[in-house]
Amino acid sequence: MSLSIVSNLKGIAIGLSYNSKEILKRLKKTEFVKDIYIAGSSKEHENENGLIQIQKPREILLKKWPEIDLIIFIGSIAASIRIINSFLTSKDQDPGVIVIDNKCSRIVPLIGLHQSNTQNIACQIANLLGGEIIETNNSNDQNLLSLDAFGNQWGWKRSGKIDDWSKLVIKQANNEKIFCKQLSGNNLWKTSESAEIINQINKKETEKPDSTFYVSIFDNHETTWHPPVLWVGIGCERNTSKELITNSLDNFLESGNLSQQSIAGFATIDIKKNEAGILELAKEKNLPIKYFSKEDLSKIIVPNPSNVVQNEIGTPSVAEASCLLAAGEESKLLEEKRIFKNKNFPSSKSGAVTIAVAESKNQYNPTDGEIHVIGSGPGDISYLTNNARKALARCTVWIGYKMYLDLIKSLKRNDQVVIESKLTEEKERCTKAIKIAEEGIKVALISSGESGFYGMAGLLLELLQKIKKENRPYFEVHPGVSSVQLAAAISGAPLMNDFCSISLSDKLTPWSLIEKRIEGALLGDFVIAFFNPQSIERNWQFKSAIDLCLKSRQGDTPVLIARQVGREDQSKKFFTLNTIPLKEVDMLSIIIIGNSQTTLIDEIFLTPRGYLQN
Repeated sequence: MSLSIVSNLKGIAIGLSYNSKEILKRLKKTEFVKDIYIAGSSKEHENENGLIQIQKPREILLKKWPEIDLIIFIGSIAASIRIINSFLTSKDQDPGVIVIDNKCSRIVPLIGLHQSNTQNIACQIANLLGGEIIETNNSNDQNLLSLDAFGNQWGWKRSGKIDDWSKLVIKQANNEKIFCKQLSGNNLWKTSESAEIINQINKKETEKPDSTFYVSIFDNHETTWHPPVLWVGIGCERNTSKELITNSLDNFLESGNLSQQSIAGFATIDIKKNEAGILELAKEKNLPIKYFSKEDLSKIIVPNPSNVVQNEIGTPSVAEASCLLAAGEESKLLEEKRIFKNKNFPSSKSGAVTIAVAESKNQYNPTDGEIHVIGSGPGDISYLTNNARKALARCTVWIGYKMYLDLIKSLKRNDQVVIESKLTEEKERCTKAIKIAEEGIKVALISSGESGFYGMAGLLLELLQKIKKENRPYFEVHPGVSSVQLAAAISGAPLMNDFCSISLSDKLTPWSLIEKRIEGALLGDFVIAFFNPQSIERNWQFKSAIDLCLKSRQGDTPVLIARQVGREDQSKKFFTLNTIPLKEVDMLSIIIIGNSQTTLIDEIFLTPRGYLQN
């Protein structure tokens, strides 16, 4: 199962010659590019049925430059620089620029390495197209943290003048000490290799403003990343205008020195589901609203209960109680309720609104979070698909069983974080991935082989189904090469005709049901692949399965035992149903049992499709 990433990125790709046509078409299928062009005039080339537009680059940029986030050139760096030179203004306003050669062998992030996330996008494209990314910025060369950009991948928003951030970046490049004071938000970033040299300010230390950045909800520092941890509780008279609610909120946050960029969402009572002012405000800010019943709100102890509110709607608090409920466990009421009326803002329309703010322990931004379920292949990194490599480059956090993570660790960047777990902790891995993605972070959940074959994909999707669709983070399943595919490939072509795979583990499936599946496969004359055949604890199931097979198939039916496929100790051995050495089979083995047509000649294991008979 795979969904398409819904991207708000406004990107274009321009081929500087007609030879770039096929690369442009590939880029058009990614989430990075909306429109593709070939440099020239429409008279020179055919217009590819409207897919590729033919236009002079300067004419394209005169129209597109103010509105786009990314430009990808296919051609030479020198020509690309000459084209964009007159359009460049400042690095916090210019779109990102990437240059790719005509063979897709070199991908160069040129402009916007920090602010436009160009470096990460270039890395994803390099993995997808199979090219090499050429990076020259200091942060990458010295394995430094991109101070003015890294927060984006942790679900944060940045405040402060670009010049102040640039000064920090320059200090870091000159090997000066950089400090961080984090007051809220996810702190997993500190475990990355790139963050090791950042000095953490504790309560006893004196801050060094010129060399410090902050992670907090407050607006009183020049260089700050703001995590989405604030829940705004709102109660209001019916038909209170959006203008009054907005003005009141702005005043409320400013008086508490709280950042608008740290708002995770709004909360109120469920009878306000059709309150136009609240709905319009949430839509304008692209933030969620959580609704609670009067019964749930009444259970929350608040500092300022109201008898008037109790008598009118059945709960003593809306604003304070709802923001605390929305913020979840271990939350704290940051700002007690204040009531605003039309007289506070004479220009606003009539109405009255009550506002309170609570701080959550956890970030919340599921619309920006992503979970990528990745099948890493049977072992050797060469079996990892380009699509999976792109997803790994996209994700900030990797979660998986340690042995599987070790097989792909050479692909990890220093700014990415790995969370290792044990073999039996599948549910914990999936739950952790969902929680992190709900915070607005991109997560890779990694299985070996193909994640949809006895892997993590099914469990993750079961858990996601329990979350309301509108609150689910985006997810995508990236297919991988299964161990059974490689086992078949190194032995010949035993799966050429109809086949099935059956797991012999009865930890999650009753043995009686497994027996029925084996009997059905035998009745249908399927080639059968057995996964999880035998372990120290499960030492009788495999023999029972072979005994079942011998009731329906000849004793000389060829059988493959492939072990550790795709890894250093890979082996393949051929036997028959009569001669299988049961003691040589373990959890690292894949067993393929031929059908009535399967042959084994000169160690070529083959199930004919029937082509020679036609």
